[in-house]
Amino acid sequence: MASDLPSAKPAAVELNRPMITIAIMLATLMQTLDSTIANVALPHMQGSLSASQDEITWVLTSYIVAAAIATPLTGWLSDRLSVKRLLMFAIGGFTLASALCGLSETLTQIVASRLLQGIFGASLVPLSQSILLDINPREKQGQAMAVWGMGVMVGPILGPTLGGWLTDSYNWRWVFFINVPIGAFALFGVLTFLPTREPKHDAKFDAFGFATLGLAIGAFQAMLDRGEQLDWFGSHEIVIEALIASISFAFFIAHTATVGKTSFFKYELLKDRNFATGTFFIFIIGAVMYATRALLPPMLQNLMNYPVATTGLVTAPSGAGTMIAMLFAGRLLRHVDARLMLLAGFIVSAFALWQMMQYTIVLSASDIVWPGVIQGFGLGLVFVPLSALTFSTLTPALRADGTATYSLMRNIGSSIGISIVQTLLTRNTQVSHSDLAANVTAFNPMVQPMLAAGSRMNMAVLDLSITQQAAMIAYLNDFKLMFVATLAVIPLVLLIRPSRKAPDESVAHAAMD
Repeated sequence: MASDLPSAKPAAVELNRPMITIAIMLATLMQTLDSTIANVALPHMQGSLSASQDEITWVLTSYIVAAAIATPLTGWLSDRLSVKRLLMFAIGGFTLASALCGLSETLTQIVASRLLQGIFGASLVPLSQSILLDINPREKQGQAMAVWGMGVMVGPILGPTLGGWLTDSYNWRWVFFINVPIGAFALFGVLTFLPTREPKHDAKFDAFGFATLGLAIGAFQAMLDRGEQLDWFGSHEIVIEALIASISFAFFIAHTATVGKTSFFKYELLKDRNFATGTFFIFIIGAVMYATRALLPPMLQNLMNYPVATTGLVTAPSGAGTMIAMLFAGRLLRHVDARLMLLAGFIVSAFALWQMMQYTIVLSASDIVWPGVIQGFGLGLVFVPLSALTFSTLTPALRADGTATYSLMRNIGSSIGISIVQTLLTRNTQVSHSDLAANVTAFNPMVQPMLAAGSRMNMAVLDLSITQQAAMIAYLNDFKLMFVATLAVIPLVLLIRPSRKAPDESVAHAAMD
């Protein structure tokens, strides 16, 4: 995708690098915020749009599925249109779709607008990462990835807090309208400061490869999103979606293996050990990070009666931990082996999850804030060196496809992680409730006074207490699962090669667009 800067323009690119960074990070923040900002506004949307509980979730799933299908197109489109044109098209389309979401009066309108949001927004994150890698010399890429990582990781964390405030202070439509001024500034910055190059008109498009991969991703995403509601493989819909995903992916693998270099997916990516290992790591990080964020709000609101605003306030500091780590992680990469930083980050994250395993039904705000800050700090330590190492051995020509695959695997990891923990939460709550209720008998001395009183109210209170305790046990089991998964991937750090030292005369690659 990228090419070296023309020798006549290095000073101009050096001058514009901060403005380019600001512009593309605004676009990244806009897209990542939208992955979670609408979640807290769903109940308000449901009443306004006269939608059922199942129907209103389409507002979330339509965006996720559209983005998942469109993400793999980034590499080909960046060659065909050029990076600058594609980025302008994506920012403008996303901003317009956001305005349409806010103006929607029916469920059909907002779902259609969210589909457009997902399609246009799919390329924003991989393009921003690719551009930052291209416009910075190798010795500054760690700092660039720190800046990029803050936008990618802090956006989803702050989304619920900002969404809750906008919904309470104004109305749910403002969770979409807020993208309009951000998108306008980002579009102006890209149009003014990002360099331009001619597109590759001879870039070939593998229609069959894209169709099979897109169908596999879409069916798989739909299966994950609706599985919990429909009792997974007890539903014919889920079975059909699983079959479609499996068959389509099998066709995609066979097609990629036979057509070689003309394939939609650049199989050369898998030959790079750092990229292959880093992509697996980001898959695990996506699963653990987003699963934790999906568990904490309902736990605090449903079990501990935290208001929505308070829930946002006690979960938001985890983003502060991430930002603190990223502020110095990029600079630290110059002096410390990036693999040691990865190791430290995973250990810190595992410690935070261990703290969450100690939660009880009664928690203070500090009990929630500090593990979140520690986990955010650990993720910040992981994210910066991981991004730098993953792409340190990848050629610039493969960066657009590489960043698209990297983002796709993070999103798929988050979907799988959320689906797994939500499924286990429901099932473990039922199992724990059954185990606890088995002790409620006339022979239990603790229960006999309540039975003797004969009050239905007493029994209702007892059942409520059992349900709360069972749910708490299920949450703790989920935290334990993520703790084990985090520890299990640590040995894979040994598979990553240390990044090569950049020569002093290293010249930045331009995001020629």
